Amino acid sequence: MAMPTSVPGGASHAPAPAPGQLPGRPDEPPAPAPRRPRRGFGLIGPRRQRHELPPEQYDAMALPIGDDGVMIGVGARDQPAVLGLHRPSPFNVVLVGGLWTAQVIGLRAVATGARVTVETGRQQMWASLAQAANGGHQSMTLHDVGRVPPQGPSIGSPVLVIRDAGMRPPRGRVTSAPWQSVLTLLPYLSPVAPRLMENADLVGVQRVSPEEATQVGRIMGLPPAEVESLSTLPDGVTLWCDRQSRLYVATQPTDIESGLLGGARRMD
Repeated sequence: MAMPTSVPGGASHAPAPAPGQLPGRPDEPPAPAPRRPRRGFGLIGPRRQRHELPPEQYDAMALPIGDDGVMIGVGARDQPAVLGLHRPSPFNVVLVGGLWTAQVIGLRAVATGARVTVETGRQQMWASLAQAANGGHQSMTLHDVGRVPPQGPSIGSPVLVIRDAGMRPPRGRVTSAPWQSVLTLLPYLSPVAPRLMENADLVGVQRVSPEEATQVGRIMGLPPAEVESLSTLPDGVTLWCDRQSRLYVATQPTDIESGLLGGARRMD
């Protein structure tokens, strides 16, 4: 904490002699010599108590850190919805939905300073987005399925790995790690979906069939109202959930995102 700095040695002046007195008379004490002001400091400012904090109270000065991450849309009450992808611990996300939403998340992750690595068997669907996102830097890289090299994530260079590997994605060579989150995109539910969803820290579900909605509800423990809604969700709306909480989020593209990706859509 910064403290006011008291600067000694400011200018002072001897009091003027009373009328009828001459300076330096032997019967009078000599007047103190004027002090030369220190360059750059000038006069002494007002005296105040020092601001000090004992060590046992340092924790009270900690700044809360939270609600930081990738802005993915707005909730039911128009409050911002933020997906905290950059974490000091491994974080796995499963998105049962469309390529458009995964691409928006990837583009917005790049905007936060993260590196985005896309593992995909359809690089032609990502090529123009990667070119626009890079802007002369390797902010978004594309790799064939099973060919993702180690990324070397750190607090100063977090990584998001997007796995766009179809209905049955193989086990990835690069997994989640501190400062490296993994988002697995599933177009629909598949035999491997229950395992992936059960092991995920967060699951996003877009419009699915009533049968798939029932299966999602059973895996994630959703109440009947949420299960019924999953088959009628509009394009661009995702139910994000874990075992304790649920939030509907509507993702609206910016003008730049619309130019690159078009409007929100569930189908690729």
